[in-house]
Amino acid sequence: MVSKRVNVVGAGIVGLSIAHDLALRGHAVTVIADQRAEESVSSVAAAVWFPYRSGTSPSLMGWLLAARARFEQLSTDRAAGVDLREGLVVERHVGEDRSWTDAVPLHHEAAADELPSGAVAGVRATVPVISMPHYLPWLEKRCTGLGVTFVERKVTAVDDLAGDADLVVVAAGMGSGALLDDDSMYPVQGQIVRLANPGITEWITDTENPGGLTYIVPRREDIVCGGVAQVGSWATEPVAEIEQAILRRVVSLMPALAGLPVLSRATGLRPARDTIRLEHVDGFPVPVIACYGHGGAGVTLSWGCAEAVADLADQI
Repeated sequence: MVSKRVNVVGAGIVGLSIAHDLALRGHAVTVIADQRAEESVSSVAAAVWFPYRSGTSPSLMGWLLAARARFEQLSTDRAAGVDLREGLVVERHVGEDRSWTDAVPLHHEAAADELPSGAVAGVRATVPVISMPHYLPWLEKRCTGLGVTFVERKVTAVDDLAGDADLVVVAAGMGSGALLDDDSMYPVQGQIVRLANPGITEWITDTENPGGLTYIVPRREDIVCGGVAQVGSWATEPVAEIEQAILRRVVSLMPALAGLPVLSRATGLRPARDTIRLEHVDGFPVPVIACYGHGGAGVTLSWGCAEAVADLADQI
């Protein structure tokens, strides 16, 4: 394999994971972005391994399996911020799609007394939960240790990166479509509130809650509570009324959350596309690989897509 000079556009969880795996294979990697990982939508992610709004790709299951395996390996390194935790996927309708369980060996049917009011069934599963305040700095440090360099600037055209690279990878979330003249991207706005964690470890997802998308993801120092899935919304400021509705729903699911101090709140724009785009793109002075459109599953799919991009890079 010939080492390549690779420019990765995007410093979120997908861009960093790609940079890591390319550098691991011996490529000289530069990450170029106008904001660091802790400023990106990745920092807002609740980051429980679960394929929420991840589109329909024939490669999806392979990416899920690869990413889950990598996160499970990382759970043995305390510094990485990855923990394996059991939780509950609530089902509000008969015949819910359970294809995701094919990628989760540790799952079983939830007992009736474990389900909230109105639920018809549920699945208990043990999956990775990633504490992003620990994980993002850890991943950046890993990249730096592998020789990855970071440049903070806005990229407005892929052609501008051709002069000093043998390959460009576009993994810039919502900014990816404009760089590749792809109008299929759309935002799915989310809002969360973070509560102090007194020692709760069990997560819950209730995507069909009558009051709206609801999830509870306890991390090491806090509990991420959500949420919202406003398709097409570009709003970036938390709304107090939405926060209060979120708190009512999560307390209904887990009464122990009542009265816990609010540590912070945030919004983020999930970079959605009907199908994740991961492919070689022609028409530029240098080879280009696209990797974007992960919706709410950027963390969940990050390592699987990084491996696929690294495989493509080796073939170019």
